[in-house]
Amino acid sequence: MLDIKAFFNKQKIILALGPIGLACLLWVFVVSGNTYSLDVNIPIEGRNLPARKALKEEVPEHARIKLKGTGRALFKTLLLKSFMSEFKLVLDLERISEEYDFYLNDYFERYPQKVVIAPLLEVEYIEVIYPDSIHISLDAYREKVVSVKQRLLVHPAAGYTMVGDPVIKPKQVQIAGSREIVESIEFISTVRDTIANAVSSITKTLQFEVLPNKLVEYTPNQVSVRADIQPITERIISDVQVAILNIRPDVRVFPSPQSVSLTVIGGADYIANIQPKDIQVSIDFNKRWNPGQTWYEPEVRVPDHVIEWMDLSPRNIELVVTRKSQ
Repeated sequence: MLDIKAFFNKQKIILALGPIGLACLLWVFVVSGNTYSLDVNIPIEGRNLPARKALKEEVPEHARIKLKGTGRALFKTLLLKSFMSEFKLVLDLERISEEYDFYLNDYFERYPQKVVIAPLLEVEYIEVIYPDSIHISLDAYREKVVSVKQRLLVHPAAGYTMVGDPVIKPKQVQIAGSREIVESIEFISTVRDTIANAVSSITKTLQFEVLPNKLVEYTPNQVSVRADIQPITERIISDVQVAILNIRPDVRVFPSPQSVSLTVIGGADYIANIQPKDIQVSIDFNKRWNPGQTWYEPEVRVPDHVIEWMDLSPRNIELVVTRKSQ
């Protein structure tokens, strides 16, 4: 049977010895003046890209190299390397026309100054472990203006509505990079975002979705999206003129009454600005006229962002038709 007390006592001993063992290891490594070797990651930087050229393929961001130094120096390197600009491998791209393979150990043996390691680290570069080579592929530099597709999803709260579609600014951005890559891009999309229960207008800054190829640059690198959120209300609009369309040239047509009223429902600010002339109430004479019929129900068209209309008054219009004198 498992002795619970003994088990927990054993765990306590392990937990107590762990930090002691680690401290001893660090002491031996740091205090000792002995020389050691250590494998670390180092950034790779491409310099002097030829004019009007762009990278066609991504270059590895890091290489793994072997360093040599005292325990103290290597420990200091591990602590400081992420914060130092003078810790990188430099590839000079100036003389490349289209394609080139850098065999890293050969390259840095010929150009040791391209291994940039701050003197204060007091370590010595030995070799590149991985990768053994880097392929550079260049293409003509190309700029292009493309449209932006926003992907902000806004859900108004109950009793509210979004008037129109979200407005994006700017609607287009400039992209730049390898001609082959840039010419294949027709538009770019923002990242997805969702806003729920919106009760007022919203402006949101959105970054662009990361393209499969990270070599493309954007100007600007973000856009703003505005959604117009308004409380839902209704309003009666009177004196909307009745239009008679496609009248035959041999007759005169008079609607009775000549104007109607109706109720529109939508965002409060939006429908407050609707004028009678913005609403089309009409009867197509050529399609609808029947000598045996007097009353006609008109067609109603309201502005796009009205949610709905109702209560047309009167609902039917009398058409008075007379022939023109010869």
